[in-house]
Amino acid sequence: MLLSTSALAVTVVPLKGQTSQTIQQDASACQSQANAQQPIPDTVPSGGRAKGAATAAVAGATAAEVRGRQHENVYDQIDDDTKQDYRQNHARSAAAAGAVVGGARQRQARRQNLAASEQSSIANNSVYSSCLQQRGYDVLP
Repeated sequence: MLLSTSALAVTVVPLKGQTSQTIQQDASACQSQANAQQPIPDTVPSGGRAKGAATAAVAGATAAEVRGRQHENVYDQIDDDTKQDYRQNHARSAAAAGAVVGGARQRQARRQNLAASEQSSIANNSVYSSCLQQRGYDVLP
C-alpha cells in the first residue's frame, strides 16, 4: 500500500495482517502524531515589494520636503503644485528602490523558510515512519 505524507511518498507494508481499514486508521493516527510533534510550516512571505515600495515612498516624500525646507527662501516662493510634483518624483524614485530592497528581503525570507520547512518535513516523516513501525508496519521509501 502506498501512503503519502506531506512531502514523501512511502510504501507501508503490514507485518501483522492488518486490514485496509486498520492501515488507514493507523496511517491517519501516525500522521496526526507527526504533525503534532513536528509541524511543517507553510507560511510563504509575500508583499515584500509592496511594503518596501510604500515605506520608501513615504521616506522619499519626507526627504524631499526636508530638502526643500532647507532652502526656505526659494522653497516658499515656489507654487504648491511644483512642490507636490517635487515630492512625488522623489517618492516614485524611492518607491522603486524600496521595491527592489523589499523583493530581495522577501526572497531571502523564502529561502530561509524553505530550509526550515525541509528540515521540519524530514523530522515529520521520521516521526510518521517510527509511529507506523511501532504499530507493526514496515515503512519503505
